[in-house]
Amino acid sequence: MRLLFLGDVVGRSGRDAVIAHMPTLRERLDPDLTVVNGENAAGGFGITVKIAEEFFAAGVDVVTLGNHSWDQKELVAAIDQQPRIIRPLNYPEGTPGRGFVLLQARGGRKVLVMNVMLRLFMDPMDDPFAAVDRVLRAHRLGPNGADAILVDVHGEATSEKMIMGHFCDGRASLVVGTHSHVPTADHVVMKGGTAYLTDAGMCGDYDSAIGMKKEVAMAKLIRKLPTERLSPAEGEGTVCGCYVETDDRTGLATSIQPVRLGGRLSQSMPVRG
Repeated sequence: MRLLFLGDVVGRSGRDAVIAHMPTLRERLDPDLTVVNGENAAGGFGITVKIAEEFFAAGVDVVTLGNHSWDQKELVAAIDQQPRIIRPLNYPEGTPGRGFVLLQARGGRKVLVMNVMLRLFMDPMDDPFAAVDRVLRAHRLGPNGADAILVDVHGEATSEKMIMGHFCDGRASLVVGTHSHVPTADHVVMKGGTAYLTDAGMCGDYDSAIGMKKEVAMAKLIRKLPTERLSPAEGEGTVCGCYVETDDRTGLATSIQPVRLGGRLSQSMPVRG
């Protein structure tokens, strides 16, 4: 299978970049599944149903979230009616929404997409490792189980993300980090066959402070002055993420390549195997 994952979409710049580049990505890579982290898509804070529907119309299959899940209050009431928008699965019991979704991809193949939030330097959450383990025990990768499993690991600490990668190695097709908005260069197929990337980076304007207007952030950090609320930078966005191919027999990864298109970063278009 061919899996495409795009990192945190920040504001209109990120949304426009994703929608503009999706036709090329679909033509060149022909992904069986496309997942986008959308937790910063609405003005940098959360996502609305309307924005999620724009992603779906562009060819996205699942939208994952993170610590900004509820910044747009409408989603609290709407998420239970939106099975393709998933929030971190280790929110406390009774939280609206769901933390994973099992989809049917082309050819009747089953794909599991999971979203989890880590705890170091983040909001207090239920144990992410226990939560992931419960889902992976219930939905095993390979024959008679899921044909592919993708885990979006939303967290700050690179070490904690790496441990989650090792924890899932051999049990998932892809473990990919989000939240830091900076793409890392450690894409690798781990020893057990799971593709791993510490952070996919953001889809947004990189002439910024991780997607937000740099002038406001500079005034706050350098001069310690009261400032207006941070808002997304508005220049041309870069689409960042990764592309994974899997073995149809096992569901494990055979390759992982970075995606960087448009904007200011060096460009990287994966080559389909």
